[in-house]
Amino acid sequence: MAGGRFRELLKKYGKVALVVHCSVSAASITGLYIAIKNNVDVESVLEKVRFKQLESVLEKVGMAGPKEEQLDPQTTTADVAKPRNRTAELTASSGGALALAVLCNKALFPVRVPITIAVTPPIARFLARRKIINNSIH
Repeated sequence: MAGGRFRELLKKYGKVALVVHCSVSAASITGLYIAIKNNVDVESVLEKVRFKQLESVLEKVGMAGPKEEQLDPQTTTADVAKPRNRTAELTASSGGALALAVLCNKALFPVRVPITIAVTPPIARFLARRKIINNSIH
């Protein structure tokens, strides 16, 4: 499980692992914020990717679209009105884009942990070689 490996990583690398994870999180939030501010529709991206954890976060915010089983098979595409863009509505409010970026970042934790696990050892070795950190890491 990634959670156990993440704890081991924190024990072994300490502050380096924490700084790497915070940097990955900051880059993730920044990228998500820029995407949201550039009118990327989070709902349509979710429909393509079907990332369940992120959908549950958006349901809590009230942005989740209709589920596939909720759609009536008898209705045609002409009968269905174009759904409103909840992402644009949320970002129009003050701080809405940043709040949505942080929520999406929270849901992407299972994606960020493996990145941190993969990137921390090379960064720690680099810092040890440059004598920026004083403990030797193998």
